Amino acid sequence: MPDIKHFDPDVVLETVERLFWRQGMASTGIQDVVTATGLNRSSLYATFGGKQELYLAALRHYMDQRSRPAFRSLAQDERGLRAVAEFFDGLIAARCAGEHAGWGCLVSNAHAGAENGDPEVRVLLDRHHQELRDAMHAALVTAEAQGQLAAETDPRAAAELLALLAYGVNLRSRAGADAGSLHVTVTALLRSLSGRTTV
Repeated sequence: MPDIKHFDPDVVLETVERLFWRQGMASTGIQDVVTATGLNRSSLYATFGGKQELYLAALRHYMDQRSRPAFRSLAQDERGLRAVAEFFDGLIAARCAGEHAGWGCLVSNAHAGAENGDPEVRVLLDRHHQELRDAMHAALVTAEAQGQLAAETDPRAAAELLALLAYGVNLRSRAGADAGSLHVTVTALLRSLSGRTTV
């Protein structure tokens, strides 16, 4: 007779994602996962594998549910720099207020942690970076077509710069930076790309 699961793996994965996101990979042990999910170790191992497999599943889930929808929205937005500004407004709001304030970003946290030395983690981080950069680039190409960029602005190089700024916002917010100071930095960069005093 097949083993019947008496729990929802997606709900468990959401709980595990939040645990790794808040505490970090290195600071989270299997007993933490057992306590947070209410499952025993054998059920966890049978469904997800060990801690490394759980972490990879959580990282993929985070990217699918949180990162990619935001990237798609940015890439498809026809407002150019205004869309980029609103992307950062939303990012700063999520990082500095509400339920996940001070947690940073699971992906950015992985960049800064020892887990980025794992080849499978590295593949996911590189893919995330490419998707973030591509979304920024799409918004900047739109901005360029609408005459919003300064003449010397290279959309591809600027997209890389904006992607790096997003990581900076994530890491600085986790370290306690306030929303106001993060907005000042974002606004200064967007003004430099546009060559105007307002964006």
